[in-house]
Amino acid sequence: MTFHYYGHSCYSITAYGKTLLFDPYITGNPLAGDINIDDIACDYILITHGHVDHILDAEAIAKRTNAKVICSWEISEWFKDLGDVHPMNTGGSYDFSDFKVKCVHAVHSSGLPDGSYGGNAMGFLINIDHKTVYCAGDTALTMDMQLIPSWAKVDCAILPIGNNFTMDAKDAARAAVMVETKKVIGVHYDTFGYIEINHEEAKAAFEEKNVELKLLKINESTSI
Repeated sequence: MTFHYYGHSCYSITAYGKTLLFDPYITGNPLAGDINIDDIACDYILITHGHVDHILDAEAIAKRTNAKVICSWEISEWFKDLGDVHPMNTGGSYDFSDFKVKCVHAVHSSGLPDGSYGGNAMGFLINIDHKTVYCAGDTALTMDMQLIPSWAKVDCAILPIGNNFTMDAKDAARAAVMVETKKVIGVHYDTFGYIEINHEEAKAAFEEKNVELKLLKINESTSI
């Protein structure tokens, strides 16, 4: 299984020849200027919430690739003209045959770019290639994370670490302990001044919990 980082909270997971793209925000990211969204291939687009820094490029990529868009009911109404949209909500699960997903609680707001309501912010438990990846979305640390191991053994967690709008590295390290994983890939950091972080301090916070933190460069891949 391959994880590819497009910057901010946008990344893809590829297994068995199928690619899941999460929270497409590339053209608005000043750090991702070398990426051409027309070069991105995907079969599914999963959206955790409605903020512009998570959905900006979703429509353009979905129209070009004919990818199925998976999101909250409210965001599905926003994208209803795309055609292949699958609405979900917190607590729900679905087997897409290529992978299984369960929507889990994220503590965050979810307004759409025009100011309308974007539904509940969510995270995803993705089961693919006999592994489970916890894609937390934008979230604060929450006691609900303790439920995650009752649903699945988490092989890797994708956690926001930028602070200000989400968890910081220390809270994300505590989240890793709650979900009982030893492997974390950090996202949602350095894109804007509000969320610039000290990389060494972030890694040290995870080392204290005996958890590995990977901080990838934009357009870099790693195996999960």
